Amino acid sequence: MRDIQGISVMLPLLYGAQDGPYILNKDIGSVVKQNFKNLLLTNPGERVMLPKFGVGLHGLLFEPISSITFNAVNARIKEQVQKYLSFINLESIEFITSESDPTLPLNQVQVVISYNLGDMSTSDKLQITSLTS
Repeated sequence: MRDIQGISVMLPLLYGAQDGPYILNKDIGSVVKQNFKNLLLTNPGERVMLPKFGVGLHGLLFEPISSITFNAVNARIKEQVQKYLSFINLESIEFITSESDPTLPLNQVQVVISYNLGDMSTSDKLQITSLTS
C-alpha cells in the first residue's frame, strides 16, 4: 500500500501515478488558489446547497467593458471572499483591458487579483481572462 500525502484533489482531474488515481494538491497555497478560482468562476445558483455561492465571472461575457461593470464585479468579489473565504486578505483587484495592454484583443478583460493568507506569510496572484461583448 502506498503512502499518499496530499490535501485535496487537483482540478481539473488529471491522472498521476505518484499520488494514486489523481494528482493531489500538496500545500495550502495551491488548495487556497484552487478554491478561490472556483469561487470566482462558479455562477450563483450553480453550487448545490449554496445558491448564493460564486462570483460568476463568466457573466461578464455579455457585459460592456466599463467602470460600472468593473465596480460591480469588484464589489461581488469582495463580498464573496468575505463570506466564503474570509481567511484571504485581498490586496488588489485589477481589470486589464486593451486600453492598458495593447496585446489584448478589444473584447478581452483580464482580472488580476493579488491576495495573501495573513499569518501564513503567503502571497499569490490569480489571473482570469474573460471575453466580453
